[in-house]
Amino acid sequence: MRNLKKNYKILSIESSCDDTSASVVVDGRIVLSNVVSSQIDIHTLFGGVVPEVASRNHIMAIDNVVKKALTDAKLNLRDIDAIAVTYGAGLVGSLLVGVSFAKALSFATKIPLIPVNHIYGHIASNYLTYKDLEPEFLCLLVSGGHTALIKVKDYLHHEVIGQTLDDSVGESFDKVSKVLGLGYPGGPIISKRSEQGSDNIEFGKIHDDLGYNFSFSGKKTAVINYIHHLEQKKLDIPVNDICASYQKWAVEDLVYKTIKATKEFGFKTVVIAGGVSANKLLRERLKCECEKIGVRCLFPDLKYCTDNAAMIGSAGYYNILYGKEFADNNLSPNPSLTLFDEIN
Repeated sequence: MRNLKKNYKILSIESSCDDTSASVVVDGRIVLSNVVSSQIDIHTLFGGVVPEVASRNHIMAIDNVVKKALTDAKLNLRDIDAIAVTYGAGLVGSLLVGVSFAKALSFATKIPLIPVNHIYGHIASNYLTYKDLEPEFLCLLVSGGHTALIKVKDYLHHEVIGQTLDDSVGESFDKVSKVLGLGYPGGPIISKRSEQGSDNIEFGKIHDDLGYNFSFSGKKTAVINYIHHLEQKKLDIPVNDICASYQKWAVEDLVYKTIKATKEFGFKTVVIAGGVSANKLLRERLKCECEKIGVRCLFPDLKYCTDNAAMIGSAGYYNILYGKEFADNNLSPNPSLTLFDEIN
């Protein structure tokens, strides 16, 4: 464990997908600024994220986003102790913009550079919301590209208990929404339409034989087949009911396996992380089931659920505090980075 000075200020940069974000975080917990430039309106036109479009828009946004993060924090670069940047996982072009900018800034200012795994960042989003949260705990990770149950042993060491074998839950929401003609991003759209529908359609059994692993590709296909069946018979498609029923199916699978793991491994705290952690039904159901067994259930503030630089600043702080090395100018993006990959 390093002996870092008090009020250690990290300027962090996140550009793994379609959001350009910069933040200033103090001691891994206090957010002085968190600026996010979203590209949702742009990619909605295409029905999903277009990598080349995303990277070009990162280039146009990143300088202004970083400057605004410093301005909002009422600081300048002389006040910054380290620069943290997401180097994976994500879209290679998007990551390249953030990594290149951070490396150039670090080189010009001699401020040390911290490489951060995007997945660790999502887990760390809960440290920003709950100042008293300390490992060990169980994390249900439900982001756009990942779905996993993770045992967080300490700030640097994690163990995957179960993970998706195909699509993430976020990807399945996007695909179901697209088939229904509802647009992108699918998660918020399906959640909103569910409020106007009834979960009265059974697409399949909730409890499968995958242990703690997940599979959402088959669930998504079941919904698509149901829609095609109605279309072939020229029947009306109950869009809101399909949304409500699929959301319930997906959420119940997530909650069931999370509670099962909580009981088996004796966790006292469960946290949710990732974009889908903003889902209202998931929050309600998991909190309810955790209360039944006397377990603390936590989820990040909505502003920290989706991709943001504040979570990267928090993860970066604990990386350095507990002994990981700073990066040099050889740092490169790693789009296929996993939870276990490390920088030497």
